[in-house]
Amino acid sequence: MRNFTYAAPRNVSEAVRLAGQPDARFIAGGTDLLNLMRDGAQSHGAIVDINGLPLGDIIQRNGVIRIGALARMSDVAAHPAVRRSLPVVSEALLNSASPQVRNMAAVGGNVLQRTRCGYFRDSGTACNKKIPGSGCPALEGENRAHAILGGSDHCIAVNPSDLAVALLAVDAVVQTDRRKIPFADFHVVPGTSPDRETVLGHGELITGFEIPVTPLAARSRYLKLRDRATFEFAVVSVAAALDMRGNTVRDVRLTFGGVATKPWRSPEAEAALRGKPLTTTTITEAGRALVRGAVTREHNEFKVDLVQRALDGLLRDLGGVR
Repeated sequence: MRNFTYAAPRNVSEAVRLAGQPDARFIAGGTDLLNLMRDGAQSHGAIVDINGLPLGDIIQRNGVIRIGALARMSDVAAHPAVRRSLPVVSEALLNSASPQVRNMAAVGGNVLQRTRCGYFRDSGTACNKKIPGSGCPALEGENRAHAILGGSDHCIAVNPSDLAVALLAVDAVVQTDRRKIPFADFHVVPGTSPDRETVLGHGELITGFEIPVTPLAARSRYLKLRDRATFEFAVVSVAAALDMRGNTVRDVRLTFGGVATKPWRSPEAEAALRGKPLTTTTITEAGRALVRGAVTREHNEFKVDLVQRALDGLLRDLGGVR
């Protein structure tokens, strides 16, 4: 690991000033960044430890739940307001990592965690995320875990965050020291620049998340399919939020993980349900709409069927369809 300087600022202004240095990086729980630095996948000359900043509160006020960026995953998952009004967020967090990691990891860092693509994590292989222009071995190599949606000829690595999929489903807003960003606009697809994963500027600090308390968010669930029961990233995941009037879908959010290069929302799948009865037929139509633009590779074609089946099961459970 390369040598680096370390600073522990006392307030947000000082943290942002220190992080403005070239090659500086914030650290909170450190559960992702430290592993990347040890493995040689990332290298930084300055580390700015923000654990001392007052950004850990979870507050419900005026129809909004605000979650500080330094709130620990386990605390957010267990919070009564989150469990009551944002069940999809609680479920996504409880399906993340291990209890030990959830006790350490901050929610702000979780939505910024880097992909688990083996080519990115291996310092000895080419990867456009690490070195732009060096190539993407996953395109023709081992790509079982890779994206079928949102990829490009430069990168097909999936975003690994369960929490990000849930926050997208409940219309969360990211607060930074500079602005507010709708969560739908926060992550970006790789295009020709896969090293850029979010719209954050250099040194911009996430301070928290605002989530509206709505009937839609209150009726929400998260389903994660993985290769083993614990401490594993999603092969496919689905977050769904429904606002129903009788059997008719008044409004809906459908978001997905494990299948795309960023937390993925499907307006096409939602349109297949919105304003219609929730039935076997409309659920099937939603699944087909989701994968209509999918691009598969040698080892990940199975995700096309799997994500549709996951969506079907979750919607049936959430909407009481038999």
